[in-house]
Amino acid sequence: MDNNKNHILIVDDDNRIRDLLRDYLSENSYIVSTAENADQAKERLKYLKFDIIILDVMMPGQNGYDLTKEIKKQIQIPIILLTAKGEVENRIKGLELGADDYIGKPFEPKELLLRIKNIITKKNKIDLKSNHSVGDAKIDLNKMTISLSNKTKKINNSEKKVLIEMLANPGITFTREKIGKISGITQERSIDVMITRLRQKLEINPKNPKYLQTIRGSGYVLWIE
Repeated sequence: MDNNKNHILIVDDDNRIRDLLRDYLSENSYIVSTAENADQAKERLKYLKFDIIILDVMMPGQNGYDLTKEIKKQIQIPIILLTAKGEVENRIKGLELGADDYIGKPFEPKELLLRIKNIITKKNKIDLKSNHSVGDAKIDLNKMTISLSNKTKKINNSEKKVLIEMLANPGITFTREKIGKISGITQERSIDVMITRLRQKLEINPKNPKYLQTIRGSGYVLWIE
């Protein structure tokens, strides 16, 4: 796995923890950004794409549990919670809110590194050699084709990137801003055009889409049966 492409956000109000983890993970070839509270973290998430978030539970202002819940409503990004509390009920609470893992303080940085590697490996396990189905449409991400009604159409690299994320997160709404970050397309009109092209390749009736739908005022969502 090429760690150089993995960007980690560390959110912790403890300067010592932030600096220690930033230095350790940077030494292990990860790109690392930091935030000292929930507001800073949300500002980072507006403008940067991350592969995983390391999030402290007990912070002033919005705590890690509430921030996890808010983030998971908007984007599907792996989150590891850090907390001094080791009770089972607290672990369960974090996982119920959508956290992907949980590690109690104090901890060994190497253990956190292994957990990060495991989660990112799972996240990247969309098999590009296999076909994926959306209704009657058959998607081959390796060949970059979509087959529907005995017709096979090519997809471009931007469409492929968006499909990979949507296939990995069915039922999750993707804002135009999020799609822009994934695809590298900056203009909203161009993003809408790309979605229209994908509908024409995925849907039997693109004007009345069943799978790649618009969520008014929010963005787009892919449903998979």
